[in-house]
Amino acid sequence: MLELNASPPAPDQSDLIKDSTEATFMADVVEASQTVPIIVDFWAPWCGPCKQLTPAIEAAVTEARGAVKLVKVNVDENQAIAAQLRIQSIPTVYAFWQGQPIDGFQGALPGSELKAFIDRVVEASGGDASGGLDAALESAEAMLEEGAAVDAAQVFAAILGEDPSNAAAYGGLVRSHLAADQVDQAAQILLTIPEELANAPEVEAARAQVELARQAEDAGPVGELQAAVDANPDDLQARFDLAQAVYASGDAERAVDELIEVFRRDAEWNEGAAKAQLFTIFDALKPNDPIALNGRRKLSSMIFS
Repeated sequence: MLELNASPPAPDQSDLIKDSTEATFMADVVEASQTVPIIVDFWAPWCGPCKQLTPAIEAAVTEARGAVKLVKVNVDENQAIAAQLRIQSIPTVYAFWQGQPIDGFQGALPGSELKAFIDRVVEASGGDASGGLDAALESAEAMLEEGAAVDAAQVFAAILGEDPSNAAAYGGLVRSHLAADQVDQAAQILLTIPEELANAPEVEAARAQVELARQAEDAGPVGELQAAVDANPDDLQARFDLAQAVYASGDAERAVDELIEVFRRDAEWNEGAAKAQLFTIFDALKPNDPIALNGRRKLSSMIFS
C-alpha cells in the first residue's frame, strides 16, 4: 500500500511569529522585510478585539507556510513605535515590504478576509500566495507521468495536508492509487472528499477513472470479444464489452470508436448505455485530449443530426 503520510516539514513557528520591541523593531521588521513580507500586529492586553484577531492572524500566517511572517508589538510596552507609526486605535495591522508599509487595516477581520489580505500582500511582494502548492502539484503530476506513483501520492497527500480543499490534489491522489493498481484505495479516497468538491472537474475525472478501473477488472478477453463482433456486428452487448476490454488494455480511442458504433446502431440500446459509457470515458480523459474532443464531436453530430 502507498505510504501517504509524508509531508514537507512545517516552517519553524518561532521564526514565523515573534514579539518585537523598540530595540528589535528595526531588525524584526524593516530589515527582515527586505526578503519576506512582514505583517505587524499592534495590540494591547486590555484590547478585546485584539484577543479575537491575534489568534486568527497567527493561524493565517502559519497556513501561508513562510510566504509571510508575523511580528507582534504590544503598544503599551512600545509606545514610541506606536507614536512614530501614528497608531491611533488597536488592533492595527500593517504589512511591510522592503522596509515600507504597503497595506494594512484596523479592527478584527473574519478568516476569509485575513487570508485575502495575506494573499494580497504576498502577491504585491512578487511571491506565491499559494505557498508553492502550484509548483508541488506540477511536480507530483510529473512524477505520476514518469511512473513514480508512490512518490506522486506522497506529494499529493502533503499538499492536502496544507490545503484540504485542493481538488486537483485529491484527483491526483486517486490517480496515483490507480496507477499502483490499488482500485479499492482509490475508491476509498473518493469517499473522503469534501462534499463541496464533489463536482470539481478533477474529482469528476477521478471518479470516472475509478469506475473504468472497476470495469477493467471484469473485462473479457479482447480476442474472443472481437471474434463475437466479427461474427455478428449487430451483437451490441459483445461490441459494448469489447469497448470496455480495449479501454482496459489502454486503447481509449478504439473504445470510443466501438461505443460510437453501438450508439449509431441503436442509441437507446440498454437504456442508452453506450452514451453513458462514452461520457464516463470523456470525463476520465483530460478536457483537451484529442480522443475526447473527437469523440464528443462525433457523438454530438449523431445526436443533433
